[in-house]
Amino acid sequence: MVITAVVMLGSFMTILDSTIANVALPHMQPSLNAAADNVTWVLTSYIVATAVATPLTGWLSARFGRRTLFLWSVAAFTATSVLCGLAGSLAEMVLWRMLQGAAGAFLAPLGQAYVLDVWPQEKHGPAMAWWGVGVMVGPILGPVVGGWLTDSFDWRWVFLINLPVGLICFSLAAGVLPEPRLQPRRFDHIGFALLALGMATLQLALDRGQQLDWFDSWEVRVELALALSALWAFGVHALRTPGAIIDRQMLTDRNAMTGMLFITLVGFLLVATTALLPTMVQTLFGYPVVTSGELMMPRGIGMMISMMSAGQLLGRGTDPRALLAAGFTLTGAGLWGMSLFSPEQGAWPFIATGFVQGAGLGLVFVPLNTIAFASLPMALRTDASAIFMLLRNIGGSIGISVAVALLERQAQVSHADLGSGITPFSQPWADPAALGAAGLGSVVAVLNGAVSRQALMIAYIDVFRAMAFMALAMLLLLPILRPAKRAPPVHMPE
Repeated sequence: MVITAVVMLGSFMTILDSTIANVALPHMQPSLNAAADNVTWVLTSYIVATAVATPLTGWLSARFGRRTLFLWSVAAFTATSVLCGLAGSLAEMVLWRMLQGAAGAFLAPLGQAYVLDVWPQEKHGPAMAWWGVGVMVGPILGPVVGGWLTDSFDWRWVFLINLPVGLICFSLAAGVLPEPRLQPRRFDHIGFALLALGMATLQLALDRGQQLDWFDSWEVRVELALALSALWAFGVHALRTPGAIIDRQMLTDRNAMTGMLFITLVGFLLVATTALLPTMVQTLFGYPVVTSGELMMPRGIGMMISMMSAGQLLGRGTDPRALLAAGFTLTGAGLWGMSLFSPEQGAWPFIATGFVQGAGLGLVFVPLNTIAFASLPMALRTDASAIFMLLRNIGGSIGISVAVALLERQAQVSHADLGSGITPFSQPWADPAALGAAGLGSVVAVLNGAVSRQALMIAYIDVFRAMAFMALAMLLLLPILRPAKRAPPVHMPE
């Protein structure tokens, strides 16, 4: 239990930092003397570095030891967090954020591998529930904690807060983490180069695509072309090369591959709604930053409750596929409820739908990890955990890009539809004499503001409804999963 708590703390710390800096960007900009279009590299650098470093987890843990890698990762992540908090220019901040992302990339997959190894297979459900709280709730709490630290103290405390947490985590990990025996293996240079190139260029395209207007930009075209080419070549290389960075046994395991598809969708839904909701409640409903963060809390509470419940149910022999079906149904229901939002509503619909959606995602995460890893041997668990974390992050990046692009498109379409129906002939109150007295320009501005607000609300509704259909469509893939054979037992101290 102590080991689970330690690795959960390390995982939570690094995953929290993937979103904690978002709300602090406007405050960083003047301090770092950065332009608005350049300060986003504070986020991009962290995401890209994490994507590139994550696939190295399995090889590094076999080469230097899982415990050693975990300790070095915590130490490097803590040190670079302090350097981020002390940065005096944008160049310094981007450099330290890249190193911070690379250092922290190993903590979540190592944590998951430890949890799977130190607990017997019949207890994987409850153990994954405890560890999953840090992984799934971290992105939700990030904007809340970041907003509170920025408003109450200074944006630098968004990073400096990692110092005491990192020191505690390092001290506990040094005392309790065991060192499993892993067979050293050769480093797959070609596979890593192809995967790193594919992940880095894909993340860059997803992060900068909206800013550069997607395919109208040669930069985005080149990045996507490189990503597709590199990932295709990597897939061929992994299937044909023994000892590749992703083992063929993992790629041919039905549950593992289906689980990778599911975890990508979980990242999509989790991060996309986390990105859209705070902006929605601030722009359309006028809530302050801290209050908008508080409205996200019910999702985290629902997620924690459902994870604990799922862990107990799995421990009693419940079929993971039944829990997955319930989870995707609840997630879809919560998103459908969000598609019924009204501009005149109060806070309760946000609380209720957020709780339901969080409960659904929690019911998905725990059984998904349990059934996807059940048949994999210990030697592949670290690699599989790294790929799962990587795909969850990629799913989140895709979710943000697709959701924001769809939101802007639907807002433009809805604005055109609504605006076309407003003419002096369709509005009985539009008396020419009255319009002339009030000033035509001011009246048009008021009308345009009202139409824009309604169009944006319709766009949010369309995005949430599309995401609801996506969640419910995953029910069709559940028959692919099958009860997995048990992997060989691993005896390690708890």
